[in-house]
Amino acid sequence: MTRKILIVDDDQKTRTLLKAYLEKNQYEVRLAHNGESFLSEFQRYVDELSMVILDVMLPDTDGFALCKIVRQRSNIPIIMLTASSDETDRVVGLELGADDYIGKPYSPRELLARIKAIHRRMGSESNGPPRYYRFNGFTLDALERTVVNAESEIVPLTGLDFQLLKYFVEHPGDILDRGILCEETRGRDSGPLDRSLDVQISRLRLRLNDDAKQPFIIKTVRGAGYVFSVDVSVSNA
Repeated sequence: MTRKILIVDDDQKTRTLLKAYLEKNQYEVRLAHNGESFLSEFQRYVDELSMVILDVMLPDTDGFALCKIVRQRSNIPIIMLTASSDETDRVVGLELGADDYIGKPYSPRELLARIKAIHRRMGSESNGPPRYYRFNGFTLDALERTVVNAESEIVPLTGLDFQLLKYFVEHPGDILDRGILCEETRGRDSGPLDRSLDVQISRLRLRLNDDAKQPFIIKTVRGAGYVFSVDVSVSNA
């Protein structure tokens, strides 16, 4: 099945290059040159898209505003294209719900690798039994890729947030270092100044009503990583 990606970038040369490269690698690509055209394309194809790629700097808006709109309407994966030296852009994007970022300048090959990594981790196939993981009033459904709370309300999670939580519930009580968690969710290790995992952990705690100052579910182990500290029960029904 051909995956459809929507890209917004105000540079025509970049758009043309990415479209040609990704289509050569069996992706269907829709393009937008500003925020208005992006929203029009997104509204038209939202149910068909497998990913959106947002440039931060646009003539009529910015990628952050678009990221917020997309995340309000869909859990579709989002990659942000940001200035390579601006950590603030990256952190803000992740806090708004982006799944990954790429610093400029970047190569089409690097972007393709990130796209493939996300799609691989967002595949609909479950890793086998068990299907349900229950913890602290929440239920994670590995097949439907959803999490519901004690009131049976769906917890809004991005695809990578779900992947991170799933890895936690599969390894309750284990101290998981940053490298393992980044590899499981992004397919790469984190650098010493990379705050993306910290942002993702904070967002996940918020969704699970886990006190950021004194977390009960996902605890920080200083100098070692994180641990999922509550009991997890598993079943297929």
